[in-house]
Amino acid sequence: MKFKRQHQTEDSVNLTPLIDVVFLLLIFFMVSTTFTKETHLTVDLPEASGQPAVENQQNLDVLISADGSYSVNGQSLINQKTETLKAAIQKISEGDYTKPMTITADAKATHQAVVTAMDVAGQLGFVHLSITTRKPAEDGA
Repeated sequence: MKFKRQHQTEDSVNLTPLIDVVFLLLIFFMVSTTFTKETHLTVDLPEASGQPAVENQQNLDVLISADGSYSVNGQSLINQKTETLKAAIQKISEGDYTKPMTITADAKATHQAVVTAMDVAGQLGFVHLSITTRKPAEDGA
């Protein structure tokens, strides 16, 4: 007796739907992810001895980097112009010039950049102004 041979089919996995799903997931995560450019200025503070001031959440912080770039309450400014700094301080302070303002300047920042920040604060009417420093390193000798 003669039996018919069964055709052997190759078992395989169709990868096309898997690739489609992976690409859809990739596109979903690319679209749903927010890309933020966080800018943090590194500041090397000048040294001074004295008592630290009491921190207040309502402070207005002006940060001056070594190259003279300004940042107000963590938001970097687009340029170093006085008008830009003034507008940023007015916007963040919301017209409340009784808030304490803290100027944090890098030890290598120019004196002009610090004076400009202090001048803008004076023009706007800030009276509670402080400058951030760090304690000098104590030598063990």
